[in-house]
Amino acid sequence: MSSSYRHIVRLIDTDLKGEEKVGYSLSRIRGIGINMAYAVTRSCGVDPEGRVGYLQESDIKRIEEALANISSRFPSYMLNRRKDPFTGQDQHLLGSDLVVGMKSDIDLMKKIRSWKGIRHSLGLKVRGQCTRTTGRFGPSVGVARKTAAGAAPSQEEKK
Repeated sequence: MSSSYRHIVRLIDTDLKGEEKVGYSLSRIRGIGINMAYAVTRSCGVDPEGRVGYLQESDIKRIEEALANISSRFPSYMLNRRKDPFTGQDQHLLGSDLVVGMKSDIDLMKKIRSWKGIRHSLGLKVRGQCTRTTGRFGPSVGVARKTAAGAAPSQEEKK
């Protein structure tokens, strides 16, 4: 560990807090989960239980290189985009690439009018959740009051 401490370390367009453990801190990068973060740190030879702020420059470079080459370093079952519909290759997307990839997938589903695409375009739940009580639109609808005709007769009407 280096004697210099950094409060913020920047990796893949994400600011990582220096006081967090390396494994959990890497999981803050979009597209990296806890298991992938621990796998990356172990493959780089970096202690996943160490603090990010105490990492040396060489450790950070090794982590950046491993994140850039996830597709070639790990088996395909660990990747987040297997059999990409456009290229047919196994990939692992990180950061803004993941957001753009998800958006293009949803746009493709809308274009081909698949069931999921129709649900996305209508703003409804897509994955088979119950929608009877949740996911409603508009103002809440309550119980209507009784009208004057259906109400009990007043004192003047009784006379």
